[in-house]
Amino acid sequence: MKIISAKAADAPVIHNLMIQAFSAYKVETPPSSALEETVQSITLALEDGEQALICTMNEEPVGMVRFRLDENGVYFYRLSVLPEKQGRGLAKKLLQSLESYALEQGRNVIRCKVRATVPKNIYLYRSIGYHIYDEETISKPNGLSLPVVSMMKKL
Repeated sequence: MKIISAKAADAPVIHNLMIQAFSAYKVETPPSSALEETVQSITLALEDGEQALICTMNEEPVGMVRFRLDENGVYFYRLSVLPEKQGRGLAKKLLQSLESYALEQGRNVIRCKVRATVPKNIYLYRSIGYHIYDEETISKPNGLSLPVVSMMKKL
């Protein structure tokens, strides 16, 4: 397994991994906005300061995480592992790599937002040292609301 830093040219790979991983949320109310993203929107984000790590096994992409550095640390989102590769610790490996990168960049806090209705994701982050520091309900453009928790880990 290798974890590499992505470039804007990797947007199709990032998009493919994300769509496959987030397809489980197609039936949620509301569906994940990740499913509305395009290769172009990801390319533009990567050209505008967003970064990503891609995990490969046998040269095949199997997972990724997108993130931004800010003055408060690192904020990550869209953590994605192919459904058939989930449960093997790949998400944890991606986050360990992200934590190492954060420390190299002088950042000592990592944050994310998680659907409050998906306890397995909250459990995953708690199992590696994250804690909930805020809860909110986000109003989506379609009039639906989405309860989320904000989680963080101090490095």
